[in-house]
Amino acid sequence: MSLKKRERRVPNGARTLREFPRLTLDQALDFAVNAKKAEGLRERTLADYAKHYGYFAAWLNEAHPDVKYIDEISTQLIRDHISYMKYDRTRYEGHKYITTEDVGLSDTTVNIRLRTLKAIFNQLERDELLENNPFAKVKLLRQDVDLTNCLTDEEVKAVLAQPNRRDFVGFRDYVAIVTLLDSGLRVSELLSIRAGDIDFQTRFIVLPGELNKNRKPRMVPISGHTAKLLLELIEENKQFFSTDRIFMSSFGDPVSPNHFNKRLKNYGHKAGIEGKKMTAHVYRHTWARAMVLNGADPFTIQKMGGWADMRTMRRYVQLDTDDLRKSHDEYSPTNRFIKKRK
Repeated sequence: MSLKKRERRVPNGARTLREFPRLTLDQALDFAVNAKKAEGLRERTLADYAKHYGYFAAWLNEAHPDVKYIDEISTQLIRDHISYMKYDRTRYEGHKYITTEDVGLSDTTVNIRLRTLKAIFNQLERDELLENNPFAKVKLLRQDVDLTNCLTDEEVKAVLAQPNRRDFVGFRDYVAIVTLLDSGLRVSELLSIRAGDIDFQTRFIVLPGELNKNRKPRMVPISGHTAKLLLELIEENKQFFSTDRIFMSSFGDPVSPNHFNKRLKNYGHKAGIEGKKMTAHVYRHTWARAMVLNGADPFTIQKMGGWADMRTMRRYVQLDTDDLRKSHDEYSPTNRFIKKRK
């Protein structure tokens, strides 16, 4: 690939300055993605790089058509893009099935896209393909802590009552929901496990590295009740399918995370749950919070959940006011010093 070099004037007697290639917007993406591919990033992550960068490039083409090279992007231009996403971007614009007049992306969506762009520009800077990184001074949006990302005990019971367990798909969904609540698995991990990944004697799900987000193998314990349900589903699958995959459609096809989340949303709607995102990730939050409230130590939770950093795990565990009140009343040090009146 032929790269255009920038010409820089150097005063007489001065040392020669490093020359940086002048990359077009498309060339910059190609270099960054190839570097990340060499580092072993998953195909889904690489696809997100291209998708989020494509949103940015499309906005540049419309708002700043004169910008053709990556070194022409400034910090101020990026902040203009953030303002556009937060206040002017139409939600679901270009979506095949969803149309809406709502304007302004959520702070979470904006930050997801900013993280991707930051990673691309940081990679270009590390590879000495970019002299000045415009993202160096750009920070993510501050977000309020969401205390509604967990299900209450009553809501969990209501959801579990929705699947028709006499139907194959309903029983499959019921087993999947119970497994999520018992193990804290990510949805991709749950839907990818096979019968050989479960040790029913020790009651552990053994996840190989290729299934995990951080590529590290991990063992996740499950209860006897969950193990029994999984075994029942496996035996039922054997009657109709030859594959050892556990969670399948009625036609024997793998269940996608998007399809499974839609079914969870439908169960949540039937259960009368409002104001919460009914996705598999909410069940992971619910599992982590319940483990804390039931007395599990944070290091055990971190290992079971597959988090590399304790700070990441802490974001999953948000206690509401009822939890705080109960914990305070039980463990307050004043209970040791002040005698209760009869």
